[in-house]
This record gives sequence, structure tokens and C-alpha cells, in this order.
Amino acid sequence: MHAAGSSRRRQRGFAAGFFVVCAACAFAGCGKLARTTTDGSAQGAQAATITAPVAVKAVYLAQFRAKVLVDGGGYSLYIFGPDRDRAVTCTGTCALSWPPLTVPTGTKLSFGLGVQPGLVHTIPSPGGADVVTYDGWPLYTYVADVSPGMASGQGINLNGGPWYLMRATGEPLVPAGQPLLNAPGSSQ
Repeated sequence: MHAAGSSRRRQRGFAAGFFVVCAACAFAGCGKLARTTTDGSAQGAQAATITAPVAVKAVYLAQFRAKVLVDGGGYSLYIFGPDRDRAVTCTGTCALSWPPLTVPTGTKLSFGLGVQPGLVHTIPSPGGADVVTYDGWPLYTYVADVSPGMASGQGINLNGGPWYLMRATGEPLVPAGQPLLNAPGSSQ
């Protein structure tokens, strides 16, 4: 009885630790997840790599009455107004708050219903990985969105420009009266 209870605690500990790694990786847009166990066995001490697809999905957010893009973990995807000419301009300290959705070179993306696969591409990032774009806009997550379905970055002006959710149609969700700065290909 005692051994069975101990085994269940180890399994719960592993599951909780694995969930934290999965959630953090999904939030950051990782292409691979690493997991370890804490049961002390030689097998448990080894790290195993699990391939997780980097996904782009469309979900309806009632507070905005719009279908917007999220990553595979359900975290909102944003565009940055100053990005133009299909370039990633949020780098360095900006990228600490707004991590781009990246994929290892050659990784296939998966798409959910409502996503237009013809609008999804990747471009090289200054950091080395490829950044996912939608209709030419690099996509980012926001660290203040601590759970799936949050969109606390919508319409804020931070790190040199405005941030907007990306609609599944390929248009940024720009509130009435707010400017969309430097659309891809514009001369602003």
C-alpha cells in the first residue's frame, strides 16, 4: 500500500512538472519540449525530448467580437505596428515582453479551423529561429497573458508602437480611432 501511494505521488509530481514545462514551452512557441522525472531512477533522470507541433489556431474572443489567432497553447498572437516590409523589429528587451512565435528551421506548422494556410509563412529572425508570420505580419505572444484566452496586450502602445491581435482574416484588430502604424510594405 505504501509503495503504491509513493508511486502515485511520483506520477503526480512528474505530471505537474511536465505540465509546467509544456505550458511554458507552448507560451514561448517552442518546437520541442523537454521532460524529466524526479523519481530518482536512472531512467527518470534522463531527459527525453518530445516533439510538439507549433500551431496557429483561430478562436472567437467574445470581448472583441472577433475570431483571432492563438498559438498551440491557446495564447493570443499579436502584431507590432512598427513591423514592416516583413521584418521583425521587436528584438532585445522588447522580445522579452513580446516573444515572437518561432519554429526551428524546416519545422512544419499545424493549422486549426479558420486559419488560412496561404497566409502563414516564416521569415528569418535576428535571433536565428524562423518567426511565424500571418499575411506578412510577424506574430508575437505577450508575457502578461498568463493563461490561454487572455488578450491583455490588445491596443496598448509599448516598446515603440501599438500591439494588436491578429484576426483570422489576416487583418489586425485595430480599435476605431487607433492608427495602424507601418503596415507591411507601407512607407511610414
